[in-house]
Amino acid sequence: MISWREVYTLLRRKWIILVGYLVISSLLTACGSYKFKPEMSIDVQDFSFTNQNNEQVNLDSFKGKPWLAMFIFTNCNSICPPMTYNMTDVQKSLEDEGVKDYQIVAFSVDPEVDTPEVLKNYLKTYSVVDDSKWQLLTGYKQVYIEQFARKSFNSLVKNDPNSDQVVHMSSFYLVNADGVVVKDYDGTTDVPVETIVADMKALSKN
Repeated sequence: MISWREVYTLLRRKWIILVGYLVISSLLTACGSYKFKPEMSIDVQDFSFTNQNNEQVNLDSFKGKPWLAMFIFTNCNSICPPMTYNMTDVQKSLEDEGVKDYQIVAFSVDPEVDTPEVLKNYLKTYSVVDDSKWQLLTGYKQVYIEQFARKSFNSLVKNDPNSDQVVHMSSFYLVNADGVVVKDYDGTTDVPVETIVADMKALSKN
């Protein structure tokens, strides 16, 4: 029969091994051993839009750095406010982790209402740690953003003929430094902030 002393010694040894494993895993993660695995591969179509500062922005503006994209509109009475709020949380975590070379890009799905001034005022209603990283884009027709979202992000955008609302998806999209959509995440209720930050850190090193 195994004595209590032997059981204690065995459990203590396993605990030491487990702690050692966790420490090593943390060190490996800190040293950049995290391997990003793309889940999508869609080329973003070239574009030239207007941001909230009334500046022209195109696809080349983001080349060489990863960026997070989403589709929103300022009159949205459902998913857009939590999406925008959640994206501010993502940015806070990126800044806390020392990730600096990135952009956050929000395509308006209601471009006739969302002028640059309207978009700029919309962003001011949120606690944004660095608004220079945000590009809220407009300056195109409704039909254009519908096809652009579909072809560039495999994302649905559609006018609701019975209201002033626009149907669109609630995902955050990760675009790599070459302008390719490589992953998407839930942007509303179950946002994987830690995963997004880890993915952004991994891509920013490439």
